[in-house]
Amino acid sequence: MFLIMPAAVYAAAAVAGAPSAVQADADADAGRGYQVEWVYRVKYGYQAEWWKIFQRYQIAILDREQQLGYVRAYSVERPGLHTSEDARWDYRVVITYADYAGSTHEGEVERALFPDRDGEARDEQRRWELTLNHWDLPIHVIDPHKPAD
Repeated sequence: MFLIMPAAVYAAAAVAGAPSAVQADADADAGRGYQVEWVYRVKYGYQAEWWKIFQRYQIAILDREQQLGYVRAYSVERPGLHTSEDARWDYRVVITYADYAGSTHEGEVERALFPDRDGEARDEQRRWELTLNHWDLPIHVIDPHKPAD
């Protein structure tokens, strides 16, 4: 079950829980790959416009990264109902990279896919104008039977 947490908690967790290269490599070595969660909250009434831009660029980049072997898999989720405004989110993307290094290729893939840098910058600027909140969280799978680190 996915627990909804206020954005401030997510942001604090992202800073405090930022993976070291050693931890990221250990996760990848364990065969799980390197997982990251992107979460977005969009201005009310603009979800369709936001999604169209996100598909055009971010989904295309993820698809290409998957073709190149950098991304093993990804999923995109939307909530089925609603929550309070402080816990609301609109889109959640969970990405499994082959390893931590695989997560570092977005920029080069983006440049190769979208040579019209001005057009992409304009569209992405609009998407960020519609984004109320966003957080990225590295995900570390832990053994529930081991003591805490």
